[in-house]
Amino acid sequence: MTRESPHGAVPRRDDDFRQAKPKVAPLPTEARWLRVGIGEFAVSDKPEDMITTVALGSCVAVCLTEPAAGIAGMLHFLLPDAKINAERARVEPAVFSDSGIPLLFHAAYSLGAQKKRCKVRIVGGADVAGHGSEGILNVGRRNVLAARRVLWRNGILIEGEEVGGSAPRTVTVAVANGQVTVKVDGRVITDF
Repeated sequence: MTRESPHGAVPRRDDDFRQAKPKVAPLPTEARWLRVGIGEFAVSDKPEDMITTVALGSCVAVCLTEPAAGIAGMLHFLLPDAKINAERARVEPAVFSDSGIPLLFHAAYSLGAQKKRCKVRIVGGADVAGHGSEGILNVGRRNVLAARRVLWRNGILIEGEEVGGSAPRTVTVAVANGQVTVKVDGRVITDF
C-alpha cells in the first residue's frame, strides 16, 4: 500500500524498512579465547575460538583437529597414568593421559568429529626439573610416552610433535583452520 504525496507515490514506512539494504560492512568476528588449565580440556566447533594453554612444562598438550567438521580441541594433562592416584582420576580424569585423552576424543565426537579424520599433535613433556632424559623422575618424558601409547593403542597417529627440551611452552589451536602454534619466550618455534 502506498500514500500519495505532491511528488508521487511514497512507500509506507514498513516497506521502507523491509527494502533497506545496509551500507556498512559487517563487523569482523572477534576471537574468543578458551584457556585450558592443568587437568582441563576444551573442544569447540566455533571458527572464532582459539584454544590455548600457557606454561606447559612437563605436562603434555594433546591437540586434536578435525578439519572436515571444523572442530578442534586440547587436553592439558599432568600425569601419565591414572593408577598413580585412582581417587583423583575419578574426580579429575583430565589430569591423567589414559583417562583424559578419551575424554577429549569423546567430546569432539559429540560435536560431529570422526576418528578417521582427526589430526593429532602433541606438545610439551619438557624436563623442567633438570633430571635428565634417563631419570625416572623425568615426568615430562613419561607423559610423552604415555600419550603416544594411549593414542597408538586406539589407532590414532600423531601428525606432529614438539616435545622434550627444558623450556615451558605456550600452545594455541585455531578452530577456524586447525593450526597449532607453539611459542617459547614469546617466539613462535613451531606452526603445524
